[in-house]
Amino acid sequence: QVQLVESGGGLVQAGGSLRLSCAASGRTVSNYAMAWFRQAPGKERQIVAAISWSGGNTYYADSVKGRFTISRDNAKNTAYLQMNSLKPEDTAVYYCAADRTTAQAMGVIMPDYWGRGTQVTVSS
Repeated sequence: QVQLVESGGGLVQAGGSLRLSCAASGRTVSNYAMAWFRQAPGKERQIVAAISWSGGNTYYADSVKGRFTISRDNAKNTAYLQMNSLKPEDTAVYYCAADRTTAQAMGVIMPDYWGRGTQVTVSS
């Protein structure tokens, strides 16, 4: 079993930055793709970004390209999401997920492992 715990959410003004972290425990996730999803009130959960087990391949939703960067440190069993130029429409609960698949597939399948989420609120 893999346990995922997100941190780093909070309240920020539009144009600001936040860095989310996703710490994995239970087993190493060095051979798992990892991803960040988000869910805004009244909306479906959507994928934001994904990264392959090696970090060599990434995927970004069009809405965050050029503003968000996903990365990972397998030695620390942790993934990150650097969010810059934040907009009010980025407000959501952000979830970390992991699965033994490709970065691109993380947006298609239902990942096996999920964190509980961290709230990100961007004020205008």
